[in-house]
Amino acid sequence: MKTEINNINVLIIIPCFNEEASIYKLLLEIKGVKIPNVILHALPVNDCSTDKTTNEIERATSVYLDLTVNLGIGGAVQSGYHFAQLHQYDIAVQLDGDGQHPVSELSKLLTPLIQNECDVVIGSRFIHKEGFQSSSLRRFGINYFKRLNQFLLGIKITDSTSGYRAINTKALKLVCDYYPDEYPEPEAIILFHMNGLKIREVPVEMKERQGGVSSISSFRSLYYMIKVTLGILFIYFRIKFYGKRSTL
Repeated sequence: MKTEINNINVLIIIPCFNEEASIYKLLLEIKGVKIPNVILHALPVNDCSTDKTTNEIERATSVYLDLTVNLGIGGAVQSGYHFAQLHQYDIAVQLDGDGQHPVSELSKLLTPLIQNECDVVIGSRFIHKEGFQSSSLRRFGINYFKRLNQFLLGIKITDSTSGYRAINTKALKLVCDYYPDEYPEPEAIILFHMNGLKIREVPVEMKERQGGVSSISSFRSLYYMIKVTLGILFIYFRIKFYGKRSTL
């Protein structure tokens, strides 16, 4: 979506599954964010919520995607990416609908992209170690993926599971062709790096979930780590042996 030549148009993709407790407030907060020469557009993606998420979205905006089939986090986010590409947005931001990601720090994610310093920006809670640091079990998993990235790619990403990230049009084309489905964030780092995209982390101060229930419970943490590890290895070896292709 293009307007004046000096303006950067940003689509904020908000995957939502049963986020009735937080989504309305979040959308109002986004409307209040002002960044010079940046036009922000919020796009909630309702992934077949069973609560009143849709009603809360409609209280705040008339522009949203209402999926007819539950696609999971990866499919919901990719739906937003397709919308961003179709409407020619300059930058796409992924931001969780549970209120954990501070919209007041959006400029930290956008600035490196606007200045053409990188292609992907990830908001990390572990650079300055301020704000909500997640549970000890999840921190263990995050540290595990950090070491796996270092082993496979030789890069250090402190917060591989962060869903607070922004991408430019080069990365957008890649994720519209292919994007991991169930737990996409750690796998997408492999996809980005091995396709030659430059990744940068910036420090953000996250908050505790403002409502709803996390899709990764303590019981599912082991399943999560195994599944994501297999997904990472699949992407890594697929690109390593068959070349830098966006479609896997």
